[in-house]
Amino acid sequence: MAPMALALILGWWLVALSRAEQLPPPSLSLHPSQGVSLGDTVTLRCHLPQLVAWVWLYQDGGRTHNKFQDKGQDAVEFSFVSARWEHAGTYRCQYHVSEPLGTSEKSDPVELVLTDRRYPPPGISLSFEGHVMTAINISIHMERGSNVTIRCWNWEYGSSFLLHKGGHSAPVQRQDPIGGGMATFTLFGVSPTDSGTYSCSYRPRGHPSVSSPLGDSVTLEVTSPPTHPGANGESRGSLVVAVAGGCAAALAFGLILIIFFLLPACRRRIQTTAGSGESLKNSKANELQAHH
Repeated sequence: MAPMALALILGWWLVALSRAEQLPPPSLSLHPSQGVSLGDTVTLRCHLPQLVAWVWLYQDGGRTHNKFQDKGQDAVEFSFVSARWEHAGTYRCQYHVSEPLGTSEKSDPVELVLTDRRYPPPGISLSFEGHVMTAINISIHMERGSNVTIRCWNWEYGSSFLLHKGGHSAPVQRQDPIGGGMATFTLFGVSPTDSGTYSCSYRPRGHPSVSSPLGDSVTLEVTSPPTHPGANGESRGSLVVAVAGGCAAALAFGLILIIFFLLPACRRRIQTTAGSGESLKNSKANELQAHH
């Protein structure tokens, strides 16, 4: 009987394995996807084909939950009405069907990070070209191509540090500095796409799925200077010089015309007028002598 039972078990296992290769894996999503604090309500939703199935939710190193999916449903929800520390962690889901027998692969992992506001927020500073700015909620304007360094710290609890940028659902950078305490994030050769508001959070030592609140923010605005500074001014200046030079040439040409053509003509006209007057005087004198 033992060999027979072993063969049956092996057969079922092979059937389940081949069936798993045919069943599409489910997907798992978190709602809300970020900013979940201790005591909030959070839902893990396992999306799967519209089949009658048992759905399993696994927490890495933690509890396993299961629910039965009715026909017509394309997702099964697992909710924590008041999230606690033990709910933080990484989750995957899987489903099982009985007709025909089969079990899907597990979904991709989803991490539930809980914010514990009892931890103090991290400090933040921004430095560039030797200048260090540590004011609260500062705004910096700079030209593209500069290197910018953002430092975040919490010496008492900080282990892993995350850099957040406004408008992004996930952190843009993460660092796990040796010994913790402070992380340095560098933005090399910034461009206008790096403009935005940055802030930090950290994961306390020994609690990788628990987060501190976000700290103060720094706002970076990157400007793009003209490719050829003063090029527009040079072209305008060249245009003014050209126009002024053209006017001066025209004026000089006009003076030349006056000197060489108009003045001689005026002289000839004056001489002609003077000659006519002299002839008129001589004729009058001759007439007077004839009468005498």
